[in-house]
Amino acid sequence: MPTRTQDIARTNQTSAGPSAGADPAARPLRFMLQQSAMPKFRVPCYRELSNRPGVQLKVLYGKMALPNVDAPDLDAEFREMRVVYKNFMWDSVFLRKLQPGALDATTVAWNTRFLSLIPSLLKARRAGIGTVLWGHGYSKREAPHRKWIRRKVVGLADAIALYSESVAQQYIDSGVAPERVFVALNSLDQAPIQAARQPYIEDPSRIAAFRREQNLGDAPVVLFVSRTYPENRVDLLLRAVAALTAEFPTSTAVIIGAGPEDERLRELAATLNLGDRARFLGAIYEEERIAPWFMAADCFCYPQNIGLSILHAMGYGLPVVTSDRIETQNPEIEALEHERNGLTYTHGSLDALVEALRRLFTDKPLRERLSAHAHQTATQKYSITRMADGLENALRFAAERARERRAKR
Repeated sequence: MPTRTQDIARTNQTSAGPSAGADPAARPLRFMLQQSAMPKFRVPCYRELSNRPGVQLKVLYGKMALPNVDAPDLDAEFREMRVVYKNFMWDSVFLRKLQPGALDATTVAWNTRFLSLIPSLLKARRAGIGTVLWGHGYSKREAPHRKWIRRKVVGLADAIALYSESVAQQYIDSGVAPERVFVALNSLDQAPIQAARQPYIEDPSRIAAFRREQNLGDAPVVLFVSRTYPENRVDLLLRAVAALTAEFPTSTAVIIGAGPEDERLRELAATLNLGDRARFLGAIYEEERIAPWFMAADCFCYPQNIGLSILHAMGYGLPVVTSDRIETQNPEIEALEHERNGLTYTHGSLDALVEALRRLFTDKPLRERLSAHAHQTATQKYSITRMADGLENALRFAAERARERRAKR
């Protein structure tokens, strides 16, 4: 009998599985994704799924939190969602599209702030449409009533798709049938990252030249790339570099990104007398411009609240340092394996963070070993192909469940 972990692995098949067996003469399965936005990092997954044999995909997206990008090659539709009260939303357009015969299956945003969540699941079932709850499956700022709703609606869906294996296991342990649990590991498109990285791999002298150009010399460099939100604790990184001054007087923290903490962080760096050892470069989005900083750095430090940035850094082969308190992190923290592709430090402890950075600055064999495994993690386990596999399997499963219900009517 397979274990529960094996059940999760089975549902997250390789790309040779779901589409490969599709009958080319059969009508494509019509899938829809209910999404709150169309961010740049998610488009490659939508594109991968829409290009698969036997799949006809529509993306219904809105404008929440993340900026949208154009994706003319996708069947995508923007819609406004009505704000009912504060941050609570009603998705009337999505509800209207849940008509009998219109779809085989759809994802439903697993967001308790969508007041249309339960009505959508109920209407889809009446219309003979399979449903997949897709989301984190938890909240870092969990409230008892929100957790209760999030768990309760699982029974109304045909399947759930989660960003991480550990959360998927928690749902199985809580009694959700393993065959209904799917994993779509949240991933980045590594193609542009690897393309930008390759010239430096082929000609390492380019890294040395960049370091000279930026007056870095042989100094240890620790990199942070993301928005400067308070919950990311970039201040802790600056304090750690300052604490290492006696041992590494030229060690440098490079901060790429912008946000509400910019002014406070610059003031802190001045108070700590970091001078040019704290480089604030602002937001950089072009991969070719950001690549030399990744390649010149010794490690990537995101003190807490890390998300997809972990896969960005690992794609360049950078060891990652972050907090060991998993509940302060996003699902992508699952990619980090302590002492294999990065290091964790005791949450909130400046001394522990200093020690983790010291190890990476002084132990070159450790740094090289972590680097190799980091690159392997990002390019092999966390791929757009595997993410699309998890979604496709979940949608096909839900479509089949809905077909069986229709056949019984």
